[in-house]
Amino acid sequence: MSYLEKIQSLGRQANPFFCLTGIDIVNAEPGTAVLMMPVRPDMHNGVGWLQGGMLVALADEAMALALYPLLEKHEGIATIAESTSFIKGVRHGTILAEARVIKKGRRVAFMEADVWVDDGKKTLLSRTSASFAITAEK
Repeated sequence: MSYLEKIQSLGRQANPFFCLTGIDIVNAEPGTAVLMMPVRPDMHNGVGWLQGGMLVALADEAMALALYPLLEKHEGIATIAESTSFIKGVRHGTILAEARVIKKGRRVAFMEADVWVDDGKKTLLSRTSASFAITAEK
């Protein structure tokens, strides 16, 4: 069973990181995906803000989920480059990552994801750009 099939069948349970962090799939379709995650105190850095790596991880997972439906059955992916701009910090609430495929080639896909807090205003927290290698799975 492919990762995409597992996600469609099991939801969060298909990904141990989703279980660890409480990530839920809001929407996933070819070329776009939205994931959400609660901000918990055990995710804070030493000064009480959500640790920035959590924003990057949520964005990375959303980008992968947006790309998977566009792959051929024998293809997989691996992140090869990623750059994140941190715009605003957050201490509590629920954050969402909204990912989109910018361009999918035969060997590399270019992606973007915005992470924002669900505060009624969609306050932008970070923006991530990434490249994913498209690999042949055996």
